[in-house]
Amino acid sequence: MSTALQMTAFSLALLSTVFLLLATCTDCWMVNADDSLEVSHKCRGLWRECVTNMQDGVRTCDQYDSILADHPVKIVVTRTLLITADLLAGLALATLLLGLDCIKFLKADPHVKLKMCYGAGVIFGIGSILGLAGSVWYAVDVYLERAMLVSHNIFLGVHYDFGWSCWLGMAGSMGCFVASVLLTCCLY
Repeated sequence: MSTALQMTAFSLALLSTVFLLLATCTDCWMVNADDSLEVSHKCRGLWRECVTNMQDGVRTCDQYDSILADHPVKIVVTRTLLITADLLAGLALATLLLGLDCIKFLKADPHVKLKMCYGAGVIFGIGSILGLAGSVWYAVDVYLERAMLVSHNIFLGVHYDFGWSCWLGMAGSMGCFVASVLLTCCLY
């Protein structure tokens, strides 16, 4: 039972960590959601903004000036929270890997291995909260930006909705949270 639970938690944690890393690196946190016929598809991310021509498939991206440049608060906060969540998820994944029963590391002391699994669960929990906070922060800011434009009757020709990177960040964070619950509550 314990080994099956550990392997389930490890598989979920590995997939969720990959989702978090992909969400941090990809550039489609906001996507244009205009109802008219578009000739291009625009995505905004944490690191750059990309436009894809729908007719010929050519994609061009503009990098943001610098990491230290003045950026909107939503980008800075989301970057910080997602990078921290990525680092914590990576640390927790390494700790969990060493704490698994099927790994020969510290095989003679199963109590220490159990504590390593529990510690990995706690780290996953903290990382999941940070990742979810960053993803939800960004999503709420996109929604508020759109609501403000609508309330002032401002139409700029295009508006943005949540992109797949935002959803990927939320899914990765929730997966890390479930892995954390499995490791901290169900393993004992």
